[in-house]
Amino acid sequence: MTNKLAIWLGLILIAAIVIDVLTYGPVHMVFLGKKLFELLDWVAFWR
Repeated sequence: MTNKLAIWLGLILIAAIVIDVLTYGPVHMVFLGKKLFELLDWVAFWR
């Protein structure tokens, strides 16, 4: 991955988070964070 591509992906990710917070509010990000930790636990189990 080149630096240019990494910067673009980072900007897209930040824009998606900002749009999500403006649309659904910060409570939705807490829900997604909890689901992310559940996913990480599940992946770690199968590793």
